[in-house]
Amino acid sequence: MRRAAATGGLTPDGRFKAGKLAGLGMGAAIWVLSWPILVQSFLNSLVGLTDTVLAAGVSEAATDAIGGASYIIWFVGLVITAIGVGATAVISRSIGGGRQAVANAALGQAVLLAVVSGLAVAALIVVGAAPAARAMSMGPEAAEAFRRYMLVNAAGVPLTAVLFLGIECLRAAGDSLRPLLSMVVVNLVNIAVSWALAGVDLTSTRLENGVPVTRVVLVNPFPFDLGVVGIALGTVTSSAVGAGIILRMLLRGRSGIVLRRRRLRPHWHTMRRLVRVGLPNFFEMLGMWVGNFAIVLMVGWLTLREGSGGLLGAHIVAIRIEAFSFLAGFAMGAAAATLAGQYLGAGSPAMARRATFLCTAIAAAVMMTIGLGYLLIPRQIVGVLSSQATHLEVVPKVLRVAGFVQIPFAMSIVLRSAMRGAGDVKVVMYLTWISTWGIRLPLAYALSGVDIPVPAWLWWGEGAGGVIENPFWSEGGLVGLWIGLCLELVIRAALFTGRFVQGGWLKAQV
Repeated sequence: MRRAAATGGLTPDGRFKAGKLAGLGMGAAIWVLSWPILVQSFLNSLVGLTDTVLAAGVSEAATDAIGGASYIIWFVGLVITAIGVGATAVISRSIGGGRQAVANAALGQAVLLAVVSGLAVAALIVVGAAPAARAMSMGPEAAEAFRRYMLVNAAGVPLTAVLFLGIECLRAAGDSLRPLLSMVVVNLVNIAVSWALAGVDLTSTRLENGVPVTRVVLVNPFPFDLGVVGIALGTVTSSAVGAGIILRMLLRGRSGIVLRRRRLRPHWHTMRRLVRVGLPNFFEMLGMWVGNFAIVLMVGWLTLREGSGGLLGAHIVAIRIEAFSFLAGFAMGAAAATLAGQYLGAGSPAMARRATFLCTAIAAAVMMTIGLGYLLIPRQIVGVLSSQATHLEVVPKVLRVAGFVQIPFAMSIVLRSAMRGAGDVKVVMYLTWISTWGIRLPLAYALSGVDIPVPAWLWWGEGAGGVIENPFWSEGGLVGLWIGLCLELVIRAALFTGRFVQGGWLKAQV
């Protein structure tokens, strides 16, 4: 690496002076941050994947229920992420500049906000579970499973908020290893409890002469048969264990930040700093969430048009599989966010830019490689996770579509994360809104060919309701919808690349 000019938080050769990254150059810092985040991201995805695989073993209706629930749980995640973005920006810059007390204050206020927000979101889930099932056009069996799953999960929302907010704060301080260890325990508890209570055997399915053949890999020896309720209880139990572990880490303070009781009292100046950075991110993610929930509604409407269940579950199974490609993007994005914040806090915009570029290149290479698997062996991949006929027929087709756009997907993930870590949250919010509402939804609507059912209370004609027919020529169904989603990723990558090259993100104030 070229020698860098000395700045307040860096040595003359560009190494950090303070925090968990002290003494590390850029390459070593990326490695130290990214590999635990990559493994942890894999474990995070494994929680959702476990729920989906177990639900697929119950029925297609259960898979639809879990699939719809994942979008509601995503809403919980965006609230936590918004607080985490504010905490990451403040803590990383404070650590980079050697301001330990400011970092500790931000940690205490972030934990306080996580608990309060978690309780509020849990209440919304209890109230909105039944209406959400109706909005997603679920059948009676799937709707009842969805309602029961969400009501159990509501109890664990405050615990989940503390768990993942604490992980974000530890990462911002430069510690990615201890959060990784906590997620190992979380996943082991989730898998063990969910499988024991769900009453599902683990199976593998492959096509032989066009006929799906399923074999049992591991027989469930437990006497329980709680289905989706058992899966939800596993998630809540694992969140409780994980929150306890993370709180213990924060209280002990071995990661460079420490949680103190006095920092949990409201401190309005610090809280305003977190909210000022986190609120635009919340609205950015809310806009994305609403846009993606509209995609879920489209999948539900496709189910009504085709008269068969299982499409929503197929959509979610495809997302769970695709998640294993963008794990590298999220790992490099998290590393880029921390490094951008710490390099800017140390007074070196050039190093922040260079670190972001390097993280983007690594993510693109890894995601492209995994994408080749989606292009070459999609049926074999799906057969490992589900034996349901609809999944085996539809999911390989959409995976092939996703395989073509892994490079631009990587670019959009890492560049957006780095800009958030730098505090450029308003521009990130605007670009995300433009790509989601101006490009993603119109393309998905046009290429899927979905018609929009209108309920009676909104219908201006006679009868119990009506349908707004799709004016476009395509009847691509779920595959066409995914083509639209993937085309939007290409355009989104171009938007964030433009902002990266322009350089305004390096001047953001937090």
